[in-house]
Amino acid sequence: MSAQEILASVGSFSAHDLLLFEEKTCRKIFKKNDLLLRQGEVCQSVYFILSGSFFQFQSDGIVETIIDLHLPEEWMYNHPSLIDQKPSDTTIKAFEDAEVIELSLYQLHELIARSQSFLHLSKIFDQTNHRTYLFDNALSPAQKYDYIKKAKPFIVQVFPVKMIASYLKIAPETLSRVRANY
Repeated sequence: MSAQEILASVGSFSAHDLLLFEEKTCRKIFKKNDLLLRQGEVCQSVYFILSGSFFQFQSDGIVETIIDLHLPEEWMYNHPSLIDQKPSDTTIKAFEDAEVIELSLYQLHELIARSQSFLHLSKIFDQTNHRTYLFDNALSPAQKYDYIKKAKPFIVQVFPVKMIASYLKIAPETLSRVRANY
């Protein structure tokens, strides 16, 4: 996937901007179960998923509560940790072998300093809207499932019911009934 394809969802960039982006980013490979961010670390980068998938969760040592599910061709990071530069209360883990493009906060600031076009990257920080919609509205389990199918149509092909149910904050049995009626 080219820089132009990666950046297409946030704005239009000149050939020079695309070269700058390629210069300031790096590709990383993660194997299944590798940690991208540990609970307690400060998130210093945003990642564009080229292939594979990730899940973000909170753990009390016994139960893992899914906070987000990440698929190819989306930006991923821990929002509160990155924005406030505070320790993350979640872990981001590779669900399967994956490849990402990493853009550190430092490199992002350098890009913006060199070209105002990179201010368009601020759009990637609006992704919390999905979670806000899901949990700030009194949606039924069927409405939650319908919304997530529209927002992330491939989620059901990648993640097991138990993980999707945890993400939607509904019982796995409830999600199975909703899916059976879909």
